[in-house]
Amino acid sequence: MLELVLLGPWLFFLFIGVLDWGFYSYALICLQSATRTAVLYTSASNLTVSDSATACQLVLAEMKALPNIGSTCGTNPIVTATSYTGPDTKTAASVAVTYTSLSLIPIPGILRQQFTITRVVKMRLRS
Repeated sequence: MLELVLLGPWLFFLFIGVLDWGFYSYALICLQSATRTAVLYTSASNLTVSDSATACQLVLAEMKALPNIGSTCGTNPIVTATSYTGPDTKTAASVAVTYTSLSLIPIPGILRQQFTITRVVKMRLRS
């Protein structure tokens, strides 16, 4: 009983840390995949390079399993599709997606209570 009383809080603390790290990792993977899907769409032609509305719908479809995802764009996640000139002087597409998580159990010095992740993917136009 004494060992359980002394080690129980540490085991509980470690379990919560593993749960938080797992959620954080899943959110990173899901966000990167959604951003990559959106930039594949926007890099199809000059007509789609700045189409933030359709890119956002693709991102929402990819990230639907995450909590704190809105049903429309503009709140969470925030999707921005832009056109820019790449280093090879050719037109390229850039998609930036920002996701804000739910409040998690903070671990001082390791994990904050809530995090905001932004991923930017750039791709040269394919047409």
